[in-house]
Amino acid sequence: MIYLFYGENNELARHKANAVVESLLKKRPDAAFFRLDSDSWQEADFDEYVGGQGLFVQKYIVFLDQLFEKKEIKEYVVERLKVLKESQNIFIVLEGALDKATLTKFEKNAEKVQVFGEENSIGKTGITSKSGKTEFNIFAMTDALGARNQKRLWTLYQKALRHGTVEEELHGLIFWQIKSMLLALSAPDAKSAGLNPFVYSKAKGYAKNFTPDELKNLSSRLVRIYHQAHRGEVDFAGELEKFFLEV
Repeated sequence: MIYLFYGENNELARHKANAVVESLLKKRPDAAFFRLDSDSWQEADFDEYVGGQGLFVQKYIVFLDQLFEKKEIKEYVVERLKVLKESQNIFIVLEGALDKATLTKFEKNAEKVQVFGEENSIGKTGITSKSGKTEFNIFAMTDALGARNQKRLWTLYQKALRHGTVEEELHGLIFWQIKSMLLALSAPDAKSAGLNPFVYSKAKGYAKNFTPDELKNLSSRLVRIYHQAHRGEVDFAGELEKFFLEV
């Protein structure tokens, strides 16, 4: 089984990939986790992960971290996508921008494909199924947050959960949007803020709907929710829902 997360917005793509790995490990605590990048790549290891399973574990969860930086590795992996698809193990693939031919091959074999573009706009970022149709555009939530539209934000949150989006991903996405607004407020231009020009422009506009103190408080609250949830002190989903209703 293959899950592909790719695009020019590598920070968000990586966050999504990590969130899925974390979710899978919680669901399958007996699974073995492996990570391969272009520096640690070994064909023998990869082949073992594709076809093998440990004596005392049900599955391997394998994170393929930007292997396509090296052409020969890319060719080796792409040629074996059908085998990865049929494997009993799970492969989380994180990449940057992909050429059309490579993307087409992934779309034919991957369970889920999600693109994270620099544009960060409707139609440019979404979750696609095997049919290639966009199922849910998760970045609509950042727009609802920026517009301070509580009703729409809550509705999209419920829709995201129905599509199987994990709490860690939603938390990270909203935290990223608030962080972007804070950066846009404190910097005179996109380069100084360390943001893509399109993201900077949107964040700057959305920041007008909040005071700087409100954004700082929202950021601090999200950090608190994350740590309390992972210590088992609060219900992650419930706390996020309250957060969205009180923005």
